[in-house]
Amino acid sequence: MPPSATPDVALPADASGMASDAVTLAGRIGAGINIGDTLEAIGGETARGNPRITPAQIRLIRQSGFTAVRLPTSWDQYADPRTGTISAAWLARVQQVVQWCVDSGLYVIVNIHRDGGWLENNITSGAQAAVNARQKTYWEQIATALRGFDEHVMFAGANEPAAQDAAAMAILMSYHQTFVDAVRATGGRNAWRVLVVQGPCADIDLTCSLMHTMPADTVPNRQMVEIHYYTPYQFALMRSDAGWGNRFFYWGAGCHSATDTAHNATWGEESDLDALYAKMKRKFVDKGIPVVMGEFGAIRRSATLAGANLRLHLDSRAHFLEYASRQARANGLLPFYWDDGATGNDGFALFDRETNSPFDPQALDALIRGANGQR
Repeated sequence: MPPSATPDVALPADASGMASDAVTLAGRIGAGINIGDTLEAIGGETARGNPRITPAQIRLIRQSGFTAVRLPTSWDQYADPRTGTISAAWLARVQQVVQWCVDSGLYVIVNIHRDGGWLENNITSGAQAAVNARQKTYWEQIATALRGFDEHVMFAGANEPAAQDAAAMAILMSYHQTFVDAVRATGGRNAWRVLVVQGPCADIDLTCSLMHTMPADTVPNRQMVEIHYYTPYQFALMRSDAGWGNRFFYWGAGCHSATDTAHNATWGEESDLDALYAKMKRKFVDKGIPVVMGEFGAIRRSATLAGANLRLHLDSRAHFLEYASRQARANGLLPFYWDDGATGNDGFALFDRETNSPFDPQALDALIRGANGQR
């Protein structure tokens, strides 16, 4: 991609409002939430059926007990394919939403999400040069547009990059290095901003086995690692029973069904969660590198189940959210719930965005309670 979209001048480094390193910021973040299927929706902000983000929506998030927002964001569809220049109107729209979050006292992570897969699905030697060029071009523009924000705003270079072996990991690290270099080169507060880099596939096991270094940086202690947690798959994401196994409707101690035993969780419960979180703590947190659990959650099966089975499912889902968020904080992981705005069956919504009100108070209260270390 041509470098014509590169901003003209970098500002001198500006440390004002940027005193906190990554560990300090991590200590201030309790419960986080994604405003999903919105700014990253292919086709436009409302293409996935959600309304445009409003200041009232941001205020409700803050009033409900969240301290941070992750903004999954698409950029490629708003960029000139010839020059890589991102639409000024789109940059201004993202800046507006970030401002509303900061005005409400929230910390914000702005990322490049899947974005059509131009990075995530192209971690190959053949694509490496082109992807790095695009990564540089986009982040120079994003970082310049958001450069004036203080430490409440963090940047994340990707989402779930599909690297699964050492060779792909090396290529992915080049994408991360390009991200860090591009942001730092814009100067101003970006010279000190905390940046988030993603483990391979955002998977805990792969991240622990393949990610042994962090990108080189011009300032120490200003990076975090990101992973996601949708485990067990059968409870968190699976939408129909399959020949190889059933969905899990009931998760955790005291939450198994005595009548619908075919849908009790058989793995991925408390002890498995504890073991995975502990791996991230040992690998990164204990070395002074905070871990962003950038997405986690479990779908709500409100149309699949009824009566006592539905109540038990909702209780087990609340237990999962409370346990997962509490143990994340205890291990130095920052939990960001995936809210896609979907209030129907198999949706993740905690809030009804049309009425701007809580949709699932049981799950919402459990998550906040867990992230705050309450019982």
